[in-house]
Amino acid sequence: MIQAISKTVPAFWGGSADLSSSNNTMVAAEKDFEPGQYEGRNIWFGVREFAMACAMNGIQLHGGSKVYGGTFFVFTDYLRPAVRLAGIQKAPVTYVLTHDSVAVGEDGPTHEPIEQLASVRCIPNVQVIRPADGNETAAAWKLALETTDKPTILVLSRQNLPVLEGTTTDVFEKVAKGGYIVSDSEKAVPEGILIATGSEVSLAVQAQKALQAQGQDVRVVSLPSFDLFEQQSAAYKEAILPQAVTKRVAVEAGATFGWERYVGSAGKIIGIDHFGASAPGDRILKEFGFTVGNVVNMYSSL
Repeated sequence: MIQAISKTVPAFWGGSADLSSSNNTMVAAEKDFEPGQYEGRNIWFGVREFAMACAMNGIQLHGGSKVYGGTFFVFTDYLRPAVRLAGIQKAPVTYVLTHDSVAVGEDGPTHEPIEQLASVRCIPNVQVIRPADGNETAAAWKLALETTDKPTILVLSRQNLPVLEGTTTDVFEKVAKGGYIVSDSEKAVPEGILIATGSEVSLAVQAQKALQAQGQDVRVVSLPSFDLFEQQSAAYKEAILPQAVTKRVAVEAGATFGWERYVGSAGKIIGIDHFGASAPGDRILKEFGFTVGNVVNMYSSL
């Protein structure tokens, strides 16, 4: 996305905290920003996440350009004071935060985000978006570029994700609402709802198919942005998550804190409220219950 945006937005520039090859934040066709080469659009911030976020605030408050900065999502805690100031100052910077779950793998607990997603969602005037696939990611970037009064945090996976059928039409409008039906039930009002974000949306869709094979009519909702969804009308939120449907399961590879508002007292949450482990990402996800079988069993137990 950064490569494509850089071709059409001349004042778009940024870098990462020495993780450009991992975050994919380098603009391949551009030079580095450095003494004697101030036309460069790639910024080498170095291994100093807080300083990067502070510099981003200054660049954005100066005006005239759109800046982004990347690092691993687990290092959000290093960024936090500057992110909070960006929210206070209404600075529309964009944070590209990758490696967003235990699927990071062998680096282990020190590099596997758990509480970070719930934590950044609590910061006022900060737009947090966790896309489910490439189409949702394109829509998230569009929102970030168009936003003028708050920073945007893009929470992105390390692993490749399949493109979902439900994101191939009207995805920009859908993501802008924060939550939408990515795969609907056969009935107008479903028997139950699976709600997920990011890399877990495809898992929810797979679980839906398994449940449908058992004769259960289930809707899947992608909820990439809590804050954007909460800005929608009561009628829209009711259309997506009908209050009469209390059979709900939320699926997200992070802390369960905050999901109660969407599953209610009768629903269940598949999440992670403990530190991760060092192992291949797919094995960790399986061990922690992020499988079709576990989602189906959890839903069926309601």
